[in-house]
Amino acid sequence: MTLTTPQWIEATQAVDAAATILIVTHVKPDGDAIGSLMALTHILRERGKLVTPAVDDGVPEHLRYVPGTEGVISKLKGGKWDLMISVDASDEARTGIAGVYGRKRCPKVINLDHHPTNTMFGDLFIVVPDAVSSTEIVYDWMLHMGQSLAQPTAVALLTGLITDTRGLRTSNVKSRTLEIAQRLIEAGASLTEVVEKALDNTSYRTIQLWKRGLATVDMANGVIEATITQADLQEVGAVEATDYGLVSLLSGVNEALVAIVYKEQPGNKVELSIRCKPGFDVGSVAFALGGGGHKQASGATIDGPLDEAKARVRPLLEEAVKQGTLTIV
Repeated sequence: MTLTTPQWIEATQAVDAAATILIVTHVKPDGDAIGSLMALTHILRERGKLVTPAVDDGVPEHLRYVPGTEGVISKLKGGKWDLMISVDASDEARTGIAGVYGRKRCPKVINLDHHPTNTMFGDLFIVVPDAVSSTEIVYDWMLHMGQSLAQPTAVALLTGLITDTRGLRTSNVKSRTLEIAQRLIEAGASLTEVVEKALDNTSYRTIQLWKRGLATVDMANGVIEATITQADLQEVGAVEATDYGLVSLLSGVNEALVAIVYKEQPGNKVELSIRCKPGFDVGSVAFALGGGGHKQASGATIDGPLDEAKARVRPLLEEAVKQGTLTIV
């Protein structure tokens, strides 16, 4: 479906007509996913709605400081709702089991997201690709609804704003982004706490995993890569099949224009985390591989084994390097 103008009025009418609302976000949630999930939960509860926030496997430990996360459902087992809202998910598959369950038990779905690769699933759309985070969209929707900004909501909103901009450092940050951050801080959100807990909080397990991944690092033609295997994850006792931020570390290498981490998954799958310098586009690469995201940060899951996955992906990344031009912002 073609991208539409955000349906603020229609979405608000759908919320006002609903007594019970299910909110879901994408699997393996990041700060923006949990931030938008919880911010919207707080806002709609203040609006008198019975809200159920859910995400497969629950909230990552380092994001549990966000107010209200103790009430997030990790596995839906029953219930029906008048409305479902999907936040920060570019496609239906990304909403996981919770999304599948919810769509079967909700007559209407609102799609709220900021990914340019959003597939426009659902019935009503608040998709704003120019937004730096989904929490920015939730903030704007809050303003459209005339809802006040409470401290728990501000913490959740600032979490998404800070994590998706890597501490207000990405190329899409604009003056209004800083204005919103200021408003959230004035409402009681601590910038120090959010940065420390969401961005700077690293466990020893993470360092052990990075140690194994860094041993595999290679770079050629502007592309730097690393690999994390199932054996690596098992050795360090990692719960999630993720690089725990290793790709962001690699993207900061001066000589690298594109960074990728290949993560071996059960079922002969390989998950890709891709980043690039401003002026390049890895979002189109991820989309071509069945994934999605942004120009500078994207991902996908493809069939393995690892060697075949790399042989398929590497030429696409090298082409992205050829097509781009390093931009100083």
